[in-house]
Amino acid sequence: MNMPRGRASSWLAAHRPLVVGIAAALPLAACAVLSLFRDSIANTSAALGLVLLIVAGASTGIRWAGLLAALSSAVWFDFFLTQPYHWFAITDPADIETAVLLVLVGAAVTEIALWGRRQQAHASREQGYLDGVLRTAQAVGAGQSSIDSLIENVSEQLTELLRIDRCRFDPGNGPVLATIDNDGVVSYNGRPIDVGRVGLPVDTEIALVVQSLGTLRGRFLLTSVTGVVRPSREQLRIAVVLANQVGAALATSMGEGHPGRSGSLS
Repeated sequence: MNMPRGRASSWLAAHRPLVVGIAAALPLAACAVLSLFRDSIANTSAALGLVLLIVAGASTGIRWAGLLAALSSAVWFDFFLTQPYHWFAITDPADIETAVLLVLVGAAVTEIALWGRRQQAHASREQGYLDGVLRTAQAVGAGQSSIDSLIENVSEQLTELLRIDRCRFDPGNGPVLATIDNDGVVSYNGRPIDVGRVGLPVDTEIALVVQSLGTLRGRFLLTSVTGVVRPSREQLRIAVVLANQVGAALATSMGEGHPGRSGSLS
């Protein structure tokens, strides 16, 4: 039975030294075995086999596993498979080129593998965010939650989405230094700031307005004081959508969103 991808990633992360050690040792073992068949296996074929080990190391998502697999492959390719044998020296220009290519290919494959994992993780996070929005929209549309439980649920989603410390709902509209507008733009003291560069403000609560049908329904007050977080523009826009779902629910509870519906989501 194959290990689920999430469990495999967790195992690799928990055993990084072991994984790196295996990635560095496998080329040694492979080159030692291949040296027994030098007369029947061309060095180019041996190098291709070593590339497979490098790819295996890079596929773990651990940079050092891929890089050390590449360096180990080049070193032991030199020691076991090039003349003079059992010396760290290469005299054939073709073998020198092969050894250098092993290192370069290994570095390139490692970075490509890491980039792919980052993209996959990003796509997974985005899907999770969208799933949260859809669940909230379904709860609002089906009237499955009370206003209080919906607000609590959205507060938790916003805390996780933006990686902040706390989030609370405030039905008022008092003055605050920092705000997030309907386009996901963060402003501090009335001026837009580059969240990707400076992060969310840590010295004040940040107001995320809750509105529906052009009417202010309250706001979520976000707190991020234990560390600088830099949510993406997409995350901020999703936060706005979540807040406005609460606005739609509040409008419905007051009989404004859907004529004829009762004023409760319970």
